[in-house]
Amino acid sequence: MLDSALTADVPLGPFAGKPITVHSVTGKNAKFHATRSCSMLRAREVVTTEVPLNAETIRRMCAQCDRWSAWARPGTGLGIFLRALGGAGLLYQLRTYTGPDQDEDWADDEVRAAAALLRSVPETDAEDEEPNEEDTQARENAEHLRDRVREAWSGAAKSLHMAEAALSMYDWLSEWAQPALAAKRQYLETLRTQAALFVPESGLLEAAAVDSLEKPELPADAPAFAAIGNRTEVAKALESLWSDWHRRAAGSCDPADERRRVVYGITGRLRSNRKGYDRLCSAVDELVASWEGLARAAAEDAGAERTRQVTVRLAETVDDSSAGYERGFLADLNEWSTGVLVTYLADADWGRRTLTLNVPLLVADRLLASRSSFAECGLRRPDRAEPRKPAVRLAPGVFDDTPVFDRLPIHPDHLRALNAASAGEDELCLVFSPGAGPEVLPLSTLGTRAAAGWNGTVIALASDLPESVIGPWIEEIGPRPTDGESIWPTAVHDPYDPRFGADLGHADGARMTARLGYDDRFKQYDLRCLAMARGAGDLRTLDTGHDREGRRRTVSSPVWHGLLAGAEHLDLQPFRAPGTDRWRDGSGIPLGVLADVQVYTTDADPGWQRKGHSPFCQHARERGVEKDDDLLRVADLLARSDFDWCSKCHGYAIRRFTDTQLSYYRAAHQLHDITEELRRDPDKPLRTDGEFLAERLTGLAGWQPEGEDYWNAPESWRWHEIVRELRTCLATRRRTS
Repeated sequence: MLDSALTADVPLGPFAGKPITVHSVTGKNAKFHATRSCSMLRAREVVTTEVPLNAETIRRMCAQCDRWSAWARPGTGLGIFLRALGGAGLLYQLRTYTGPDQDEDWADDEVRAAAALLRSVPETDAEDEEPNEEDTQARENAEHLRDRVREAWSGAAKSLHMAEAALSMYDWLSEWAQPALAAKRQYLETLRTQAALFVPESGLLEAAAVDSLEKPELPADAPAFAAIGNRTEVAKALESLWSDWHRRAAGSCDPADERRRVVYGITGRLRSNRKGYDRLCSAVDELVASWEGLARAAAEDAGAERTRQVTVRLAETVDDSSAGYERGFLADLNEWSTGVLVTYLADADWGRRTLTLNVPLLVADRLLASRSSFAECGLRRPDRAEPRKPAVRLAPGVFDDTPVFDRLPIHPDHLRALNAASAGEDELCLVFSPGAGPEVLPLSTLGTRAAAGWNGTVIALASDLPESVIGPWIEEIGPRPTDGESIWPTAVHDPYDPRFGADLGHADGARMTARLGYDDRFKQYDLRCLAMARGAGDLRTLDTGHDREGRRRTVSSPVWHGLLAGAEHLDLQPFRAPGTDRWRDGSGIPLGVLADVQVYTTDADPGWQRKGHSPFCQHARERGVEKDDDLLRVADLLARSDFDWCSKCHGYAIRRFTDTQLSYYRAAHQLHDITEELRRDPDKPLRTDGEFLAERLTGLAGWQPEGEDYWNAPESWRWHEIVRELRTCLATRRRTS
């Protein structure tokens, strides 16, 4: 797409003069390159510098970089603007569908002749009444031309929509783009007129009448249908026949064309040598023909003389990369709706996907009853002009082209432009609003809020996190284990081992995310997503559903493993109340900073006839946290005993510990270990040296959160009370030993 590269004549508007980073060799007229790895940059010494984006810079841009690389990061306003221009963006759309090309070389006379042939009755040979071979070939050619014309019209309409939608975001380009837009509109109208020649207006009216028909009485007792089976089987077959015909005929431009397919739905399942087969075929054909007669009569009674103006809105385009095809816009329209468009279109705002149709009353009734494949339909009121919404501008300050102080509020159109520039990746972002303060949200959730009138701005996307911080962190995490080495951490049970409890902490979570990624590109993306997701107050807000193949879009499985740890790694024994069973008793240590650690499960209600599962359990499809999951605290796990957990996954996963929480968890287990030592066999000598235990108690007495000089939390008094009790017990045991 070299013809869609940025050119010096393109107005840059508020992005003019914005700095971009370029690489070049020394020299006054040296070409600018977007990356050092460009194959056209053949030099030992390369200079990296910032230059203003202007006409002179554009003239010096490397053509290959302009085609394949980005001059600014996609998440910035400038990056989105340049991405909207290049590739298959605005510049490409303005140069296409402005007139016939070598693939669209048909003439008006050829189109009219093909349309007339398809409306005529097929010729047959006099002897056997079979279709004439020459006529059959001519009809196939005419149908091929019809399909090409419709495809060209659809492509031209989508191209005009993309061009006008982009220009609504960058209004400073409007005057410059007007000549190309005028040519596109004129050519689109030519294609529409040609496509309309293939649509019989009477067929559109009959299809509209079919849609309004009430189901007639079905002749299930007629002897002609006996070949199908008993009365119940006949009634079921005729019900299916009516439903199939009604659906097909209502969505067609010519309901009579659907008769052969519908009839075959019954007759095709029977052997042709079956008794009563020929009689059945005739009866089914006559029955469907009678329904067609009802629709034809209703259409004739309604007539096409009186018309009404109706406004329809097309669905927004959705690129479905997982399925390999596109949804929305014209792709969602059935044959009838497409025929209505090309036949009755009176006015169009393709950029906003809003079209005005001048249709007969019968068609208008169907549209207004929302029995069509258009996204929205409404009555046009000529006496009440609809207010035109002001254009939404994408300018510096919407994303991260400016300091935070100068950021602008987010509009849904801004997010659509960002999604188009980021290839549909549903990133996490840090946002701010006066009502909720800073939040971490998926872009899709932010789009829903913005559409509902949310007033806030984007601080940063996950891809915006500074490389100076993220880079060293990724280096610290290290590479994936070599072949043969397990990516899963080994369980450590000794509370004095430096690795004890590490499998619950943030550091191991980051390592799990990095190890579970497919390659370095996924590793970089997943770790940035993990860093952003850690700021979410409730992980359920990160759920944006699944794509068409059931895969998670925003938060991948490696990131969920970085955010959560399985219940099998958590040991809450030190925090349970003391009892009479010395092998299972707790030490009554307060939960402290662990009390509010989040716990996620599919179901925490014991009243339901189902068990609770971890987000990583196979029974939960290992899908991570979803918005309908239940949220508990670690304190709830100790306060209740009525949970019904899955025996395989233990029922839940916990949010990974911070360094402070992990330090407290280790200290609590060490204190519990000393408690068990002193509680075990009180009549026998201690197994561990008493002086050594005293030193450990001294260290635990002085435990405090990292980075704080004094531990003054509500649970600290109980902690020190337990330490004092253990010191007293230790002194007693040492005296009696």
